Amino acid sequence: MSTAWTVRAISRAMLPVLLVLTLVEIGSGLVLGRFETTLLRYPSLLVLVPVTIGTAGNLGSVLAARLSTAFHLGTLSFSPADESLAGNAVATVALAASIFPVVGLGAWGLTALTGSTELSPWTVLAVSISSGLSLAVLAVLVTVVATYAAYRFELDPDDVVIPVVTNTCDVLGVVLLYLAVLVFV
Repeated sequence: MSTAWTVRAISRAMLPVLLVLTLVEIGSGLVLGRFETTLLRYPSLLVLVPVTIGTAGNLGSVLAARLSTAFHLGTLSFSPADESLAGNAVATVALAASIFPVVGLGAWGLTALTGSTELSPWTVLAVSISSGLSLAVLAVLVTVVATYAAYRFELDPDDVVIPVVTNTCDVLGVVLLYLAVLVFV
């Protein structure tokens, strides 16, 4: 891994990543625009959009930080038998399982306070849990793959993985939320 901390080295490593991530974010906006009328019709779902993608990005970022630390300490193995890797992945999904029901009920409760509930709390909960847990699993996969790619391309995972994970979770979050809405609403 290169340890050159110059503006040129950082720009050379990050500019292509950021350009690709910008294109990925455009895809997220296109998907979001596709189901805008549904979101405006059901305010509970509209409230879920930023919270879902933000929470998934946060979960992925926590995992990315843990993997990056293990990488720098030399204790990270990309083997499926690595207990630390598996434990961190399971902990991330468990956190998602505990937080997304609260997110769903919170979104429904907030819109209920404003008198705009068109959906039952169970529907909002189903959308939140299904999209959130699916997103958490994908965030774990994206984080592990991005960390491994940083290792293979001799990049510092501290610089690369969190932007990749948060941007990818934005796109996947919108897509999975859209799919959950198609299933449950």
